[in-house]
Amino acid sequence: MPVAGVDIGGKTTKIIILEDHKILAKNLVLTGLETGKTALTAFQQVLNDAGLSPDKISKITVTGVGKKEFSLGHNEVSEVKADAKGTVYLFPSARTVIDVGAEEGRGVKCSPEGKVVDFALNEKCAAGSGSFVEAMARALELPLEEIGKLALISTQQIPMNAQCAVFAESEVVSLLHAKTPKSDIAKAVHNAIANRISSMTRKIGIEKEVILIGGMAKNLGFIDSLKKDLGLEILIPEEPEFVGALGAALIAQEET
Repeated sequence: MPVAGVDIGGKTTKIIILEDHKILAKNLVLTGLETGKTALTAFQQVLNDAGLSPDKISKITVTGVGKKEFSLGHNEVSEVKADAKGTVYLFPSARTVIDVGAEEGRGVKCSPEGKVVDFALNEKCAAGSGSFVEAMARALELPLEEIGKLALISTQQIPMNAQCAVFAESEVVSLLHAKTPKSDIAKAVHNAIANRISSMTRKIGIEKEVILIGGMAKNLGFIDSLKKDLGLEILIPEEPEFVGALGAALIAQEET
């Protein structure tokens, strides 16, 4: 019977319906303020897309920061466990997973079976998450989807000393007043978050292959900065934001 994986993140909620390792349907919506209600509505939508009724789902495994808000879940798994399982399923050679979402960053060392060997979190500071880039984009008066692309055309290195999002925003404003090109500031922003994430991941030991997942895996500026900081190539799934939900669904499938 089909199973479901639900990943309720700080910014988006992702749901996958899986049967015999085949994805029947998936959905991604903004989490919003009414976390539980949003997740239930999104779940009903993905059921409709799959042509299934709720009683046809044998198990629902939930992960993400909002996992306790989903009333239909049968069990919960940690984000690092879901990350490891989903990533190794997509990339059997994966040994290090870097997951950077809206509210936190995670580094996970995996076994060949998709088990968690070790992990590190950057959960107490916005400077290691996508919200840091969002705040800097607002300070630069740029659309979020443009700041990563702009960083790629930077012609010089501008150090960003502030490690706190609040102070970094003030630093961005000062750089703008000094007529620093926005492309160079954008590059500095992405270098700062990449440095924080790579330092976090090095604590667990980096082993190839390295896979980047989460919403920030779609930011070209961040990808470029992280590759240079690590000195390694990074593999990225086609839909990096769905990996946690996939991992939760795979765990549900193993436990049925």
